[in-house]
Amino acid sequence: MNHGVFDYIIIGAGSAGCLLANRLTQNPNTTVLLLEAGAKDDYIWIHIPVGYLYCIDNPRTDWQFKTEPIVGLNHRSLLYPRGKGLGGCSSINGMIYMRGQAEDYDLWAALTEEPDWNWEASLKRYKQFENYHGGNNEWHSNQGEWQISQQRLNWKILEKFKEAAVDFGVPESFDFNQGNNHGVGYFDVNQKNGWRLNTSKAFLKQAAKRPNLTMITGAYVDTLDIDSQTKQCKGVHFIGGGQTHYASTQNEVLLSAGSIGSVQILERSGVGQGPLLQELGIPVIHNVPGVGENMQDHLQLRMIYKVNGIETLNTKVRTWYGKGLIALEYLLKRSGPMSMAPSQLGMFTHSSTNHKRPNLQYHIQPLSLERFGEDLHSFNAFTASVCNLRPTSRGSVHITSRDVMAKPKIQPNYLSTKEDQRVAVEAIRLTRNIVERGPLKAYSPEELKPGVVLQNDDELIQAAAEIGTTIFHPVGTCKMGAPKDSMSVLDANLFVKGIHGLRVVDASGMPNITSGNTAAPTMMMAQRIAERLK
Repeated sequence: MNHGVFDYIIIGAGSAGCLLANRLTQNPNTTVLLLEAGAKDDYIWIHIPVGYLYCIDNPRTDWQFKTEPIVGLNHRSLLYPRGKGLGGCSSINGMIYMRGQAEDYDLWAALTEEPDWNWEASLKRYKQFENYHGGNNEWHSNQGEWQISQQRLNWKILEKFKEAAVDFGVPESFDFNQGNNHGVGYFDVNQKNGWRLNTSKAFLKQAAKRPNLTMITGAYVDTLDIDSQTKQCKGVHFIGGGQTHYASTQNEVLLSAGSIGSVQILERSGVGQGPLLQELGIPVIHNVPGVGENMQDHLQLRMIYKVNGIETLNTKVRTWYGKGLIALEYLLKRSGPMSMAPSQLGMFTHSSTNHKRPNLQYHIQPLSLERFGEDLHSFNAFTASVCNLRPTSRGSVHITSRDVMAKPKIQPNYLSTKEDQRVAVEAIRLTRNIVERGPLKAYSPEELKPGVVLQNDDELIQAAAEIGTTIFHPVGTCKMGAPKDSMSVLDANLFVKGIHGLRVVDASGMPNITSGNTAAPTMMMAQRIAERLK
C-alpha cells in the first residue's frame, strides 16, 4: 500500500520524534508522516507515575530486549527496557529532568567541530521547550510544553540521607540544571498535577489536531528506501496490519527510533558494517563501520541498607490498610507513593579528588527489593544507587537477522576498563562513608548489598559485578563527529555521512554520554534540528 509523498517522514514517536512532529507541523505548508511501531498511549499505567512498574517488561509498552551475557557483570544478562508506543521511553522512564553538565556540551562542540552544540547554545534550546515550575530566570523558561515539576512526596529517610551527605561535605542543591549539578537534593520531574507527562501528551496532542500530520501506530519499519547509486534516501518500507506499506519523502527521513532501534533500521537498510551485513545477506548500500558501536550507558550499583526506627515504603505497603491509604492519597491529592518517580532524592559528587567535576550520580529511594519486578522487602530499608557518569567502557548493538521482529545483539561491556572498575570501588566506599554519618547512624543502617564483609579492591569489583544493573541510558550507537572521525556515523547536523536526505535524531547521536539522565538532552537535540529545518 502506498501512502503518498510527504515533506518529512519521522520514524519513532519517542522523546525526539514527538517534539519533531510538533515543531515541523507548526508550518501549515509542511506535511509530516509519523510512524510508530507501538500502540497509542491509552494504557492507564503509563500515566500514573508509579505505573512504570507495570510498563517495564510489558509487551504493550516495552520492546523487552535483553543483553548478551556481560563479562564485567559475572556473565549476567540484563533486561534492557526500551519504550514502545506513543511517547517512547518517556512513557516508561524515571521522569527525571536532567540536562547534565556544561562541559558535556562543550565536549560535543569540540568533537563535532560545531560550536552550536556548546552549553550556551544548548541552554537556549532547553528554554524553548520547557515549562519550569519556578518560572522564567537565567536558567529556565516557563513558555514551553514540557512541564517540569517538583515532587509531591515526603520521606524522613530521604531527608536523613540528605543531611548525612551535607554533613559529609556535599552542598545542598535546589536545581541540578544550571550547568554544574554538584550537590544533593530532590530531582525535578516531568509530571503535571501528579500525572506522568510523556512527550505524546506534551507535543503530539496538539500536533495531532493539525491536518498536515499523518500518524500511524503499529507501523514496524522494515527498511529505508535508499538509492544504491545516488545514495539518496527516498522513502520508507514498513509493515502494519498484516500488509506491507510504502511512503516517500521529497525532503528528509528523520530516524528517531532510539539507540537500539535506529541501528536496527540502518543495518536492515544496508547502512552499517559491510562484513556484518554481507554475512546476513543484506546488500551493502553504504559501509559505515561506526553503526552500532560506541555504545555507552550508566551502570548503577544498587546498595541496600536495612534501617530501624524509621518508616520506608517497604512496610507501608505490607498491609491492605497501608495500601488503601496510599491509593486514597493519590486519588484525593495526586501525591504520595503513587506519584513517586522511581528515584526521588539525587546527588552528584566526586568519587575521588582526581575528578575535577562530579563523576557520580546517586538515586536514593525509600524502598528496597532483591531485583526489579519482585516484591519489596518485608523490613524497612532504603536503596542508594550510584552510577559512574562518564564510563570509559564501550559496547555495541547489532542486528542478528533481516527479520523486523528479530531481537538485536546488545552488549554494553560494563566494567570492561580499569578506570570504570576503579570508580566502582570508589563509589561503594564513598556510599559507606556517607551512610556512617550521624544523621543516619541513629537508625542503625545495616548494609545488605553488597555486604560489609567485602572490603578490598578485588572484592568490591566483584561486588559491583553482582549488584550492577542498567539505569536505562544507552547512547552513542550512531554518534555524530567531525569529518575526520572515521567511526562517526553522523555529521554535526545529524545527517548520516554519505547518505542524502537521512538524519538520525535521537540519543544514538550523542558522541559522549551526558552527566545525568538522558531524556532531556535527547529532546534538546531534536529541538536543534527542528529549528534548522524550520
